[in-house]
Amino acid sequence: MSEIKQRYKVIIRCQQCGEKYILRGRPKETGGYDTGFKRCVCGNEAQFDMDVSPE
Repeated sequence: MSEIKQRYKVIIRCQQCGEKYILRGRPKETGGYDTGFKRCVCGNEAQFDMDVSPE
């Protein structure tokens, strides 16, 4: 039986346009969080502020 990782509330804010996304994610083994987020609506794929808190 696999271990279930704790979920986290991840708030992502785009540094280019200021758009804010609130997602749920799980920690990745390589670091960071897996939320499924790829890019902002403005096309930004790299410059984000992330705030993470346990759910």
